[in-house]
Amino acid sequence: MPLTLSLRVANALETPADLLVLGVWGSAAPREPSAGKDAKPKPKKGLAESLAPLDHRLEGGLAALLEREEFTGKRDQTVVFAGMGRVDFQRVAIIGLGPRAGFGDVEARSFAAKAARIANAEKAKSVTISLPEGLETRARALAEGVELGAYRFTKYLTGDRKPKSELTTVHLIPSGKAGGGAAAKKELELGQGIAAGVLLSRDLSNEPSNVLTPAALATAAEVAGKMHGFKVTVFDFEEIKRRGMHLIQAVGQGSVHEPRFVHMAYIPKQKAQKRLVFVGKGVTFDSGGISIKPAAGMGEMKHDMSGAANVVGLMVSLAALKPKCEVHAIFAAVENMPDGNAYRPGDVWGSLDGKSVEIINTDAEGRLILADALAYARELKPDLLVDNATLTGAMVVALGNTCTGWYANSEAAAREFEGAVKQSGESMWRMPLLDELKEGLKSDVADLKHTGDRWGGAITAALFLREFIGDTKNWVHADIAGPAMSERAAGWWGKGGTGHAVLTFVSLVERASGK
Repeated sequence: MPLTLSLRVANALETPADLLVLGVWGSAAPREPSAGKDAKPKPKKGLAESLAPLDHRLEGGLAALLEREEFTGKRDQTVVFAGMGRVDFQRVAIIGLGPRAGFGDVEARSFAAKAARIANAEKAKSVTISLPEGLETRARALAEGVELGAYRFTKYLTGDRKPKSELTTVHLIPSGKAGGGAAAKKELELGQGIAAGVLLSRDLSNEPSNVLTPAALATAAEVAGKMHGFKVTVFDFEEIKRRGMHLIQAVGQGSVHEPRFVHMAYIPKQKAQKRLVFVGKGVTFDSGGISIKPAAGMGEMKHDMSGAANVVGLMVSLAALKPKCEVHAIFAAVENMPDGNAYRPGDVWGSLDGKSVEIINTDAEGRLILADALAYARELKPDLLVDNATLTGAMVVALGNTCTGWYANSEAAAREFEGAVKQSGESMWRMPLLDELKEGLKSDVADLKHTGDRWGGAITAALFLREFIGDTKNWVHADIAGPAMSERAAGWWGKGGTGHAVLTFVSLVERASGK
């Protein structure tokens, strides 16, 4: 059921819902209320002024509770308690926002996501969120946060495992007289539209591999295109081979589920000033092929198509954003399996680019399908070419499970991507393209080996990909191996597929459109 969001001027305590959420600044000292019979209840010492009306309703119980819990309003500090029959809410949650200084869209998105997760935990169908002064201007970020925080992948749960309730209604109530109106409604709709792309990315990533085959992933892109108004072209296995995409052929031919190649295109009605192309890795399941992976953790390899899921999600988000630039999204979808027809270590394969590649380890399949995808993408002559992939375990070793490592072949591309990362708030860190490691990609029997030495493995993977971008002046490679899936909820992430990088890509498109 779609989530209904509203931002309007009202008294939060008079806006009934299953759950009341109040955001509280951590550093703002309460102002003394004016005297007189119509004065607001005077806050007790150490109690934020915004909480005084609720404390009054609870006959001082809130102040005592927060004192006992040592609540200071630091960011993400949370106290949840029952309404005790004195307010029209079954449960109440107080969430600390931290200092007001430096609080922006990223923090607002996290706050709203936390509120939505609490709603799920408390089985609340409706929530009233009381916004402290200043947050009413961040309607888009709040909408994104509510949608992303409310997300749960429950498609395959049945009986008692299936949640009996879901969040359907959220009231955002600013503390002042500002808020609401057509502009706020437009921002809420934009936030929900952008979040829809992230949620689709998560859904695709969370699907089991027996359901989400390469053909099914291509079909999901086609369905999204019909729903959201962008063009989708799909190449089947015969067309992949006919076009000379031999690296995609090599990886995909070991599975009964044949590979697909997908090109999505958004063309604005007015003449586009820039053209951006995004490429994603779509390995719907990665067994490692003949270089088979250890059994432990192999089930997580259903998320190895997260890069492809991200570019599909991006195109859905663009339906709400309606940018002025031209955007193309491309992915190769394969299943990497150890069949009798699987490619082998020691094989030499050609590529769409024309270079020959010696296969060293069949578990390094992602860079192979990306190589052909990048060679295809460069022919679109993009102003900026971006690829994203769950590419290397080496990146997880370097930056952990919450941060993407990215590379750029120009300072112009780096500046744009860095600005988009800052705008989105996603955790990403620039890594170096060290040319001295390129020596490790030399082969005795082909133009290139597709893997180098163990050390600096994420860098040599990026250097390999760079071989296939031709004369593209501005290229960024993002290795999302760590944050593409999460074992726990945090920020606006849920457990499972995260859709990490979609918001950064949206920001890139916005910047290219001058928004």
